[in-house]
Amino acid sequence: MDSPEVKRALISVSNKLGIVDFATGLVEKGVEIYSTGGTRRHLEQAGVKVLDVSEYTKFPEMMDGRVKTLHPKIFAGILARRNRADDMESMSDHDIVPFDMVVVNLYPFAATIANPNVLVHEAIEQIDIGGPSLIRAAAKNSDYVTVVSNPYQYAEVLDEINTSGTTSVGLRRRLMAQAFQHTANYDLTIADYFSGQTEGETFPATMTVVLNRQSVLRYGENSHQSAALYSSENNREASLVNSRQIHGKALSYNNLLDLDAALNIVRGFDKAACSVIKHNNPCGAAIGDSLKEACQKGFAGDPVSAFGSVVGMNQIVDGDTASYLAEGDLFVEAIVAPGFDDDALEILVTKPKWKKNVRLLKVGELDPQRGSWEMRQLVGGVLVQDADVLIDDPETWKVVTDVEPDESLMEELAFGWSMVRYVKSNAITLSKDCALVGVGAGQMSRVDSVRIAIRKAGEERAQGSVLASDAFFPFADSIPLAAEAGVSAIIQPGGSMRDQEVIDACNEHGIPMVFAGKRHFRH
Repeated sequence: MDSPEVKRALISVSNKLGIVDFATGLVEKGVEIYSTGGTRRHLEQAGVKVLDVSEYTKFPEMMDGRVKTLHPKIFAGILARRNRADDMESMSDHDIVPFDMVVVNLYPFAATIANPNVLVHEAIEQIDIGGPSLIRAAAKNSDYVTVVSNPYQYAEVLDEINTSGTTSVGLRRRLMAQAFQHTANYDLTIADYFSGQTEGETFPATMTVVLNRQSVLRYGENSHQSAALYSSENNREASLVNSRQIHGKALSYNNLLDLDAALNIVRGFDKAACSVIKHNNPCGAAIGDSLKEACQKGFAGDPVSAFGSVVGMNQIVDGDTASYLAEGDLFVEAIVAPGFDDDALEILVTKPKWKKNVRLLKVGELDPQRGSWEMRQLVGGVLVQDADVLIDDPETWKVVTDVEPDESLMEELAFGWSMVRYVKSNAITLSKDCALVGVGAGQMSRVDSVRIAIRKAGEERAQGSVLASDAFFPFADSIPLAAEAGVSAIIQPGGSMRDQEVIDACNEHGIPMVFAGKRHFRH
């Protein structure tokens, strides 16, 4: 199949990123540009020569731009088959010019509905009509028309035109497939949104998840498993998937899981925070007056387990923090943070033994909240739930023992309660000076998790620590263990049939206990 020379392009874009440079490159190769409304004005202000679509069609834009490109002279020029005499005769009879390229991207519907306060009529105004029609028409006629539906495609398209004056069949076919995927995803996003507007329904009757492959990984959890990373098309929050890797070898499947956990732990703190993750559980985490202090306290939580860990921080990593990480026998697989200053970057890539291999990921400014829904795959289906992003309010907590915790203990209980939600249930944490000192995770019985947390903390650090439990104590058997270890206060949700037995045990040992009223299981 011959590739027709690109002589004429129709440009109408909502996202104007890179469009001036792209249009300028086309004009320099002799391509005639037709455009509409805002895009035309944007190009003209940048000095790009543009022909007005309305002047060509002899029909004005109307209804605030709702109708502008929906015209036979536009669609015939896109859909005409250049090898059909009857198509070309119709073009001539009606003074229609052929379009060899269509450059269109769509109204930002997904970005609009990402605002939780968006009104329905505002969402409706961001439903593109002409754009998808133009894209689909151009994609259908990819034998003769190049469809460009995303700014990231500009460079490759312009490179081929600069080389040969046209685009290859292979590129046009690939752009065709991407265009139909783009419009399909767009329509599904609209359908999902309005399905969710049904009164009285939290979850839509049907749900479509659109994922774009971001990278193919070396392997999955184990070397015999293949794996890839996909990103959600509507994901715009600071996240691991949106991060930029600025140093180190490729990330593994397990690295990605652990880094995501590390980032979620630190994102909600106002003070400097550091989390140290091993096998998707925190083996250490802390807050401090500086990032270096938070890291020192975090790595002290379980130094043995911290070897080969991944680290999350909620502030830009500075030179002091990097110097601490580069000291001694610490071994870090990966670090995720809002950013790294020049001193920190220089230290981390030149000083420690692991300098060549450590992965450094920059995510930008963190939001305290993350996505509103979570999905987990089952064989043959998917579970969907609201994410556990509940902000705990100590004002709602209830002291249930005779002895009340003082203000300093309440602050420590608040830290412990913020940590235990990130540990696999049955989860028990011991914390001291706003740092984890012992963690019991993923045990089949809660009392075993208590034993593990106490053993991890050791006699000295367990003394005076506070204990947090992600769910209620089904029996009072954990309380004597905590008392013997020197635990100074306990926080748990409450709600067991045997709550009073647990309260009585705390009173017997003089340990204040707080009921938080909400549990934080993490299976």
